[in-house]
Amino acid sequence: RLGLVGDLKFHTLTPLRNLQNLSLSGNNFTGRIAPALGSITSLQHLDLSDNQFIGPIPGRIADLYGLNYLNLSVNKFDGGLPSGFRNLQQLRVLDLHNNALRGDIGELLSELRNVEHIDLSYNEFYGGLSVPVENVSSLANTIRHVNLSHNQLNGGFLKEEAIGLFKNLQLLDLGDNSISGQLPSFGSLPGLRVLKLGKNQLFGPVPVELVEGFVPLEELDLSHNGFTGSIRVINSTTLKVLKLSSNQLSGDLPSSLRSCEMVNLSNNMISGDVSVMSNWEASLVDLDLSSNKLSGSLSNLPHFEDLNTFNLRNNSLVGALPSLLDTSPILSVVELSLNQLSGHIPGSFFTSTTLKSLNLSGNHLTGPIPLQGSRVSELLVMSTYPQMESLDLSNNSLTGGLPSEIGSIARLKLLNLAGNELSGQLPSELSKLSDLEYLDLSRNNFKGKIPDKLSNSLSAFNVSNNDLSGPIPENLRGFPRSAFSPGNSLLIFPKGMPPTSSSQDHTLDHVRHHSSKGSIRVAIIVASVVAAVMIVFVFLAFHRAQLKEFHGRCGFSDTTTGGNAKSGGLARPSRFKFHSTAQAPQTSLSFSNDHLLTSNSRSVSGQQEFAAEIVEHGAAERVATSSASVNPNLLDNEPVSSGRKSSPGSPLASSPHVIETFEQPVTLDVYSPDRLAGELFFLDTSLSFTIEELSRAPAEVLGRGSHGTLYKATLRNGHMLTVKWLRVGLVKHKKEFAKEVKKIGSVRHSNFVPVRAYYWGPREQERLLLSDYIQCDNLALHLYETTPRRYHPLSFSQRLKVAVEVAKCLLHLHDRGLPHGNLKPTNILLADPDYHACLTDYCLHRLMTPTGIAEQILNLGALGYRAPELASTSKPVPSFKADVYALGVILMELLTRRSAGDIISGQSGAVDLTDWVRLCDQEGRGMDCIDRDIASGEEHTKAMDDMLAISLRCILPVNERPNIRQVYEDLCSISL
Repeated sequence: RLGLVGDLKFHTLTPLRNLQNLSLSGNNFTGRIAPALGSITSLQHLDLSDNQFIGPIPGRIADLYGLNYLNLSVNKFDGGLPSGFRNLQQLRVLDLHNNALRGDIGELLSELRNVEHIDLSYNEFYGGLSVPVENVSSLANTIRHVNLSHNQLNGGFLKEEAIGLFKNLQLLDLGDNSISGQLPSFGSLPGLRVLKLGKNQLFGPVPVELVEGFVPLEELDLSHNGFTGSIRVINSTTLKVLKLSSNQLSGDLPSSLRSCEMVNLSNNMISGDVSVMSNWEASLVDLDLSSNKLSGSLSNLPHFEDLNTFNLRNNSLVGALPSLLDTSPILSVVELSLNQLSGHIPGSFFTSTTLKSLNLSGNHLTGPIPLQGSRVSELLVMSTYPQMESLDLSNNSLTGGLPSEIGSIARLKLLNLAGNELSGQLPSELSKLSDLEYLDLSRNNFKGKIPDKLSNSLSAFNVSNNDLSGPIPENLRGFPRSAFSPGNSLLIFPKGMPPTSSSQDHTLDHVRHHSSKGSIRVAIIVASVVAAVMIVFVFLAFHRAQLKEFHGRCGFSDTTTGGNAKSGGLARPSRFKFHSTAQAPQTSLSFSNDHLLTSNSRSVSGQQEFAAEIVEHGAAERVATSSASVNPNLLDNEPVSSGRKSSPGSPLASSPHVIETFEQPVTLDVYSPDRLAGELFFLDTSLSFTIEELSRAPAEVLGRGSHGTLYKATLRNGHMLTVKWLRVGLVKHKKEFAKEVKKIGSVRHSNFVPVRAYYWGPREQERLLLSDYIQCDNLALHLYETTPRRYHPLSFSQRLKVAVEVAKCLLHLHDRGLPHGNLKPTNILLADPDYHACLTDYCLHRLMTPTGIAEQILNLGALGYRAPELASTSKPVPSFKADVYALGVILMELLTRRSAGDIISGQSGAVDLTDWVRLCDQEGRGMDCIDRDIASGEEHTKAMDDMLAISLRCILPVNERPNIRQVYEDLCSISL
């Protein structure tokens, strides 16, 4: 660590025949290891770590017979390891982490003898651990520390008879691989202190000896796997860190917890009353039980005097919010959002000298914000008070004004009070919050002027849906119009920002925000009225288009008037500009047939349905139509094939279809002369381009879905991307968004369309997801398009292959703790002539706010893929079992070639697809459901029956529904 640089010539060291210790770590040396290094046979300690060495490790390193310490970590070595490591009988430490080395891990472990410490993490080793016992017996006698994390290991875990040999093992880290199977017993490892197996594909129950004290563990990480069952007790007296998040654990909370300091059981299905925590004896520091099904009140919590982080977000907690600081005086983070807590907010949250983050959003809290009062006011002006940096009280029922004492919370970076019933004037003391980056006061009843000189650090700002007046302060004029309206009719906008908006999206956003406090019935009524108005506009526009001799193609110029241009343009200003050379009609409506189903098609009306959208990017509007040749490639895009009728044989034509004269898609060349001012983050190092290149990439509008507008962009090098421009108000804050999008981007599998990058702009409406563009059609088109018939009917073997591959994809996600959340035929692409299934739109709910998640699930319900349990909860969240339900519906579609949205009439009246298949099966005429194209003959009758039975199990009630592994194995067992 002397800061030495240069290309090291190892052959210059060879005359040092008695050299025993060569340590060059922590410098900036470059070059390759010369084979001549193997001639210094006196070497015992070789440390070249933390440099810039490149190339392979030479085979002659195995000639260093006396070597007992070898550390080549944190370099750029690549290639396979040389053979001959079995010759290094004196080697005790082998550290090669953070390189690009590869090779079969089983072969390497068989080579090693007498080693005590192995660290091969962050490389590219592959293969499984299910090696014969005799191959690891020599290593097992001595090894104490093993770290093979962040590689590409797969296959099963060590066999029980093999792991029993590792009597001296103290640390085992296999995290972030693809190891599968159930865990063996660890009861024979008396010295195991640390076990890290997170982010694999393990399943089955958690071995009881790991949590009940039979093994002296201090740290246990089994997070992001597929473990099931319950954890009844945690009696270990040595366990300090327990991470079981993102599994499929169920049952009640553990009835006892003795010694843990850090517990993370989030993202499971654990239920029961939180009062059981009163029996816990642990000295907790960090507790995360978020995203479970916990209930009960927080009133009887024990004293956790060392507790720093308390996270029970997204459960079903009820009752009054207690003063947590009385029992846990040094709390730093309190996260209780998305529960059903009621009553007033305790003032002690604002008198703490340790609390940095408080999130109580999405509850039923009432009363004022408790910043006023002698004690609070006194503490607020103390120099050591307060530490709070984030305060989120949004979506409650708080009343009163915003106290002027808010200006004394000087370190505040995030303040979100949206969706309450606050009133009065905004205090001028808000301008004292010089570090404020996020301010949302929307959907309240504030009056008066917006304070001058608010923080120049603001990157997100929203005061819409209030009654504010006066001029917009100069330093806020860079925010879009949607930051101030709808509402605030008395605000004075500067030139270039019209005081009113004709944007229909603003009205829809206003309805959507307020629907979170209204009932679902009110939301449905409002949505129905809006849909009716949209349909009228569509038919009027179509009639006008016919009068202008609209002969099967669209041609429009860019001569839209300024009056039309303001519609929606300021709601989401686009960096893209649309160019076309044909004649423009008078109307500014566009036909953007984004959805295969856009309204509740279970209405037995038989009428045609259309989805009309207003294209709102840039300073002018353009008219675009989608056709069968437009390819759905990412996330939420669902174009409709031209002439798509109700699926074959349906007694009622209830599925939507489009006007058959619209056959030619409009290609819109999109350019931007402006430089995007935000940040571009790559999730895949194999892809590289600049923001400027993205800004100037020619692009084609593919369509518009519930998540946003979709483009196909072609980079200068010819690489094509699908760009999803996300709608305003749907996505989480930057830090949480970045964390979640990295998880989505880490999904790398041949059956998934990968998310490659994302763009985060300085304004709320500038959020983009970038993915590969794949030239193929989706499963819905292959099943249902009939006019003209561009596809040969899928054979049964092809349909079964698609079913198996989709189930395999879901298994890949579920084993990583990730539900798909939006599974439907339009998100299943069939690539290449072999109909290779590729999933899109996966895990997008992880990026969304609760409002965005609710909209996505509501859309699934309209299409027929929403699990019943999601319809019966006030805060629906995608789940593993909901994915299984959607897969069951898709299996029925594959077998019947009827859409989930079809209404089928029969002796029992009109029923939907799932009820029809269920009735046919109960009456012993299951084969009557099968599509005629595959039902002729007796060749695959048994296989079809088996697949039909699997589909029916998938739609059982949630507590009887199989998991995806069972479904996948059942589908694979079907023989043709």
